[in-house]
Amino acid sequence: MYIAYRLYRLTCISQLNLKDAHMDMTTDRNPSQYEKKENGLIVNAPAKINLSLLISGKRDDGFHGIETVMAKIAWYDQIIIDHSDKSGVELICKGAHWAPQDDSNLVIRAARAIEDFCNIKLALKITLVKNIPAGTGLGSASSDCAATLLGINKLCKLDISKSDIMDIASTLGSDIPFFIGSNLAYCAGRGEIITEIDVKFPFVCLLILPDVSISTAMVYKNYRHDESQYSKLSKIIHPIIEKKNVDLVAKMCTNMLTESCCQLSDEMAQLYSSIKKLGMNRLCLSGSGSALYMLFDNSEKELARQCQKILSDHTGCKSILVNNSLW
Repeated sequence: MYIAYRLYRLTCISQLNLKDAHMDMTTDRNPSQYEKKENGLIVNAPAKINLSLLISGKRDDGFHGIETVMAKIAWYDQIIIDHSDKSGVELICKGAHWAPQDDSNLVIRAARAIEDFCNIKLALKITLVKNIPAGTGLGSASSDCAATLLGINKLCKLDISKSDIMDIASTLGSDIPFFIGSNLAYCAGRGEIITEIDVKFPFVCLLILPDVSISTAMVYKNYRHDESQYSKLSKIIHPIIEKKNVDLVAKMCTNMLTESCCQLSDEMAQLYSSIKKLGMNRLCLSGSGSALYMLFDNSEKELARQCQKILSDHTGCKSILVNNSLW
């Protein structure tokens, strides 16, 4: 196999140094979801990847029906919530990536939704530390929203039940309820119908981050449904999911939005093709893109590192190695 040959060749030459753009964030430790601080609370908001993504067709409400298995990964934005002397909710955005600092931000909308649900007026300063880029299919905005709902509920001791939090989340966005629950779930409908999958699925994820932002709306608009492809894949994947064989689902690398995503960006199409030509057939698209990933067993961590170096050598594309999130 070509990939095996490349790995052998790589061991025979000087090793490439990993720069900040090619990070190894794998660790035996997994941060907790909440971290206490003086006068406030830090909530870690994980990214996600889609282990499988089927499109069942366009619904009567104009949305596309999806059937997806999602897994949280140990790469986080942070929501820092502090009590404030001022009435209202103040949002400050920091970090490596831009995020809107106005009412369009789901963090602000989450806080307002809590106020409406509880019929209260909050006095909070919220700082969003944006580590995960938008437009990548990693769900960071949805995760930030979920973390804000959970964090305000915890810090302010509002005692809103999980089911009510899920209901609030579903009014704010399709992916948000997933981030309220466990680290692995099957999601259907628009993404808001959640069935948690209670199995352990440890992995190392080589996350490939092209310098391309892809509009989810444009990917779905550009998508052309293939009912026969959906039916064929559904008959294979659903029985596997029912048996909770998540590893087998992941190995199929099924995402029905891949073609649509690549059609919208020549850079994405070229990168996807280039990586495939390297023999890296574990390549998958997360969500509507632009992030790509490859999964490895924990025992294959060295192989994952080698693949990361090959990618660096041949594409120069930013990548990170991360574990699955434990919560």
